Amino acid sequence: MDEPLRAEVGSLRATRWFADTPVPTREIVRVLEAARWTGSARNRQPWRFIVVRDRGLREELSLLGGYAAHLATAPVVALLAVDHATGGEDAEFDAGRAAQSLMLAAHGLGLGSCPVSFFPAPNAEQAGRLVGVEAPWKVRTAIALGHPARAPRGRSAIPAGRLPLDQVVRWIG
Repeated sequence: MDEPLRAEVGSLRATRWFADTPVPTREIVRVLEAARWTGSARNRQPWRFIVVRDRGLREELSLLGGYAAHLATAPVVALLAVDHATGGEDAEFDAGRAAQSLMLAAHGLGLGSCPVSFFPAPNAEQAGRLVGVEAPWKVRTAIALGHPARAPRGRSAIPAGRLPLDQVVRWIG
């Protein structure tokens, strides 16, 4: 049995630039296993994963959101389908937990990842159609996976860092 994957949350970074190197199936399975074992409310597991390696389909998915362009260059895209009928009010929270587990496992293997939200709603519906997802399942999120490449030079439009703890925590008692 493989060693458990361990990665520190504070060192996880979004990767939007990927090397043109395939990700072995064995590594994809390891990150999916980590996601599969994520806890969920009443153990409903309201998620399913669709793994896309097909270049043409990745390119189509990359057009479905203002921040989805890097899906075209990631060697692997994992789409997260969520069943709100079974998962209830907790479905999105549980899916987010599974996505974070997947990304941390990828990080533990030295892979980069970056989540993408398909929006507005017609983009999410199109993403589901492209991969054959039918109701009650819906696809709103994808996770790009691959070996990180150097980002191009220049300043990112995305702010870096985190707010200090005293700005995000309120203590009572």
